[in-house]
Amino acid sequence: MRRLSVDIGGTFTDCFLEWDGRHIEAKSLTTHHNLSVGFLDAVSRAAGEAGVPAEELLAGVDSVRYGTTLGTNALIERKGPRIGVLVTMGFESGLRLSRGRGYGEGLPRHLQVDLPRATRPRPLVPQSLVVGIQERMDYLGEVLLPLDIEDVRVKIRRLVDNGAEAFVVALVNSVVNPAHEERVEEVIRDEYPSSLFGSFPVILSHRISRRKSEYARTMAAVVCGFLHEHMFYSLGTLEDGLRDRGYDRPVLLIHNTGGMASLESTHALQTIHSGPVAGLAASQHLAREYDIPLIVATDMGGTSFDIGIIERDGTWIYDFHPVVDRWLVSTPMVYLQTLGAGGGSIARYDRLWRTVEVGPDSAGSDPGPACYGRGGSQPTVSDADLVLGYLDPEYYADGTISLDASLAELAIEEHVAEPLGISVLEAAKLIKRKVDANMADAIYKEVATRGFDPKSLKLLSYGGGGPVHCCGFARALEVKSVLIPPFASVFSAFGAGNLGQLHIHERSAYLVVYNPLTREMTLDTSRVNAMIEELEALGLADLTRQGFAAKDVRNQIEFDMRYGNQLVQLSVLSPVQRLKDVDDVLAMIEVFSHTYAKRFGAGAAAPEAGIKIIAVRVLSWVPAEKIPLAGQNGAAESRPAARYRRACHFWTEKDPVDTAIHRWTDLQAGAVIDGPAIVEAPHTTFVVEPGWEFRLGSAGEVWMTDGKGRGR
Repeated sequence: MRRLSVDIGGTFTDCFLEWDGRHIEAKSLTTHHNLSVGFLDAVSRAAGEAGVPAEELLAGVDSVRYGTTLGTNALIERKGPRIGVLVTMGFESGLRLSRGRGYGEGLPRHLQVDLPRATRPRPLVPQSLVVGIQERMDYLGEVLLPLDIEDVRVKIRRLVDNGAEAFVVALVNSVVNPAHEERVEEVIRDEYPSSLFGSFPVILSHRISRRKSEYARTMAAVVCGFLHEHMFYSLGTLEDGLRDRGYDRPVLLIHNTGGMASLESTHALQTIHSGPVAGLAASQHLAREYDIPLIVATDMGGTSFDIGIIERDGTWIYDFHPVVDRWLVSTPMVYLQTLGAGGGSIARYDRLWRTVEVGPDSAGSDPGPACYGRGGSQPTVSDADLVLGYLDPEYYADGTISLDASLAELAIEEHVAEPLGISVLEAAKLIKRKVDANMADAIYKEVATRGFDPKSLKLLSYGGGGPVHCCGFARALEVKSVLIPPFASVFSAFGAGNLGQLHIHERSAYLVVYNPLTREMTLDTSRVNAMIEELEALGLADLTRQGFAAKDVRNQIEFDMRYGNQLVQLSVLSPVQRLKDVDDVLAMIEVFSHTYAKRFGAGAAAPEAGIKIIAVRVLSWVPAEKIPLAGQNGAAESRPAARYRRACHFWTEKDPVDTAIHRWTDLQAGAVIDGPAIVEAPHTTFVVEPGWEFRLGSAGEVWMTDGKGRGR
């Protein structure tokens, strides 16, 4: 097996290479001006570790998998074409009104409630480029007003005259009957044929999302149209660059649905947050191999801290209406919560409370933290970690980045210590304690609001900063054990290497399964099965278009269900591929009831309110070989001697602590180290706080346990 996976983050570009049984990790700083530079630099570093030229490596790998931030960057910079939007007449103001909530979406809670200073984001589409056309479908897909073709032609020409460079078509109820959207596309192609110079990209909203939600679906199509040119030009350029270096296969793009596909089978919205989702996919793989029923996955990188909840045997937890930048969109995205708490998060003096605040702003990779010596002047979490003695200035990022402690001290003194009237060390401790508390609070809120007990779940920590801070936020949560997986510093890139080709197709439905008034099962199983067959056909077409045999395609059926008109809805894995009779319906209800009771308590179920299906979803994929994470059990316990010792500072201890320093390359499976200790790995650092224990497993996993001898 030979696979190359690259995940681009806000600070570092991570690379994981599987090369004939060898597992190679590499990192480089993210180059925001041109992401392909950092991409190719990380690949070159991996090739150097493998001992082969980069061209030979690229020619020899089976696939290149890529998690990109191109879409996110283009949205932030507002780099995109002028988009003409065609909507049903009477709905021209839908984007501008944004459900009356556009001023707050994408902002922190304290800014959402600050109504006197509320401002809407600058629109992606000016009102002059939104036109209504004469047509109307009802909620069942029946034509109420036929499409006026001549009116469509007039409106298309008006948009072009006003400077439109791409078209989005988003008509009411097109998710039920897309005939009018498809006919509008035909008219655009007739007016501006794709064979001629000056043709326009056309995005149909029902191809982006099949969920009912007019504003969110329209906005999803607009975002895709806005990102289309920039992203596909950049990715096409990257493919050309790889082809020039010997790679002759399509680049596979990671999707935020938990799968991946080639460029021509990917729309732009599917790439948003794709890197962190690959980490969640790796977490689910780990949960199954280690037989852990439920995991809270935490990823602390250079820019952000991501949280996800993973069930070993359940479905993904989806966010069906995520907020991307400042825009509410409709797309099935694996749910994760993101917090501005990474190694590059900037610490600042809070004048109101006379304390320190950390994040959400980040120093990124250019200029980066002050200690990088690249021009950064603001203190960051990494600067505090260096001042506290956790990081080795000569062995950071495998020695590729030299850290300057004096610059870190100067930044902390100027921006935090001096305003607070405390020493630099006290200020660094305060920064460390604050960022750990922020992460612990975010984990607790995320887990508790979804019906889980945070203290009963297994905590998984990865990313370059995770092993540095996991003891701190676990202590704040009163969690006694943390699992750090193999390849922790590039775990999302590793996850990309284990993904298979997968496509998700779904559609809204409003189906009453059980009517409490008549006490009858009222589900029309033939209608449900027709929806499943339609969605399976779409998934099959996606995969066969990419060269897979139809016989290799597998499907998983999921239903979004709820009790009555509750807002809470759960994704339920169907126990059968088709609903044939009442027994199959009862089995589906049993799975839903069990999942609901498990999440919210046995007494929370409310079948007396009725049971409804809100959406039908089909996951279509082709099984792929996975890189194993589990090792052999029974490694003999050993207590290795430290390389040397140095003074480190912990907020739980008043005075400096004489701390044992170990190197990861010196350790064998079964190594046990009592805190306080530091284990320096090429791409991360394990901080074993006082009272904690470090235990190295046979596959490279690490168990951090609070209190020697306590169970995991």
